[in-house]
Parts: sequence; structure tokens; C-alpha cells
Amino acid sequence: MPDIKPPHKPDPYASCNFFVEWNGIIHAGFRECAGLNSSQTATEYREGTDPLTKRKIPGLNTYGNVTLKRGVTNNDELWKWRQNLMKGNAERREISIVLLDHTGSEKIRWNLTNCWPTNWSGVDFNATSDEVLVESLELVHEGITVDKWS
Repeated sequence: MPDIKPPHKPDPYASCNFFVEWNGIIHAGFRECAGLNSSQTATEYREGTDPLTKRKIPGLNTYGNVTLKRGVTNNDELWKWRQNLMKGNAERREISIVLLDHTGSEKIRWNLTNCWPTNWSGVDFNATSDEVLVESLELVHEGITVDKWS
């Protein structure tokens, strides 16, 4: 059997080491980030001289909403951002989601373009629980790029 070395580190990165930044600043720690995805529609097309099969042509790109969750603290920045939007002040931000390895080194950086909060969810109170209060912010955006993937 030949001696083959994998072209990459065989162990996958852990999902627990990440941060979210905008304007080059880490504003808050988040416990969860979900919905980082993109898709593209397939448009069917056929001309009269084509075989009796439709062609599939790449269509428009679509990006899923990203949901960020964090424990509630005295930092009200996410609420203020959503509140300003509800008042008609659409402030769009460039946001990066950055994955770190176990040593804290940056490994992958996903950049989201023209983000704004479409939904903010407050907390659920329960006097018989000792869980941390968690708020959620859902962001829409217009594109994903990757600066670094190592």
C-alpha cells in the first residue's frame, strides 16, 4: 500500500470556538450562530433544436438568514440596532463570523454583506429554572465571501 498523507489536517475544527465582529470589532460573545448557507436556483431552458431534454441553467443566488444567540447582559447594542430599524433607520453592517482552532488561531472567516436585523427575540422567564437568559437576533444579508480558509 502506498504511503499517502492527507492534504489537510484530518481532525475537523470544533464548532465552539468562534466570534462575530462588525466594523473590525468583536462586539459581543455569542453562544450560537446558525443559518450560514447559500443556494442557487436552477432555471430550466430548452430551444426548439435541442434534444428532448431541458437544460439546467444557474439562476439567482439566495442566502439564508443567520441567527445569533447570546446570554443577556447589560449590553443592549443588538436591541438598539433592531430598534433603530423599526423606527425606519436602516443601518446595514458588514459582519464576519470567524472560526478559531483549539489554540485560538483564526482558521476561517465568513463575511456577510449588507446585514440588518429582521427579527429580535427576547427571553423566556422561568422562576423554577437556573438557565441563562438568552436573546436571539436574526440577520438578513446579501452575500457571503470567505477571506481565509486554512
